[in-house]
Amino acid sequence: MGIKDDAVEVRAQGWRTLAALHGSIEAELEKALQASSELSVVEYTVLDALSRQDGWHMRMQQLARATALSSSATTRLVNRLEDRGLLTRILCADDRRGIYTELTQAGQKLLVDAKPVHDDTLESALSAAGQVPELEPLVKALGALQQA
Repeated sequence: MGIKDDAVEVRAQGWRTLAALHGSIEAELEKALQASSELSVVEYTVLDALSRQDGWHMRMQQLARATALSSSATTRLVNRLEDRGLLTRILCADDRRGIYTELTQAGQKLLVDAKPVHDDTLESALSAAGQVPELEPLVKALGALQQA
């Protein structure tokens, strides 16, 4: 194995470790959010992304990027959240083809209720992951990013 091959393997191992950390944290978040708020992680992500926007709305394309979902998956997700009264869609005033997704008051309230569960679970999952030797460097790196 040449030096290039070693570098590729190091990156691949890093990617696998990152995926393991992500999967572990996402599973814990999914369980906690479902139990407390009947939200999936991606549904929480949508509500959170919208809450961070001026006027609590985003174009569907922006929302797809924020959730790392395809356009069709984002549409299905928005439909489900709209059916629950957590989101609404409105036409863009200056571009009639554009549609915004907007957080409703019910969506904002559910997010406020779910946020402490999300944050506590994330902290707990990161703490547990930090005790696993293979994951510890990544957890430390995340902590360093928060400090920067």
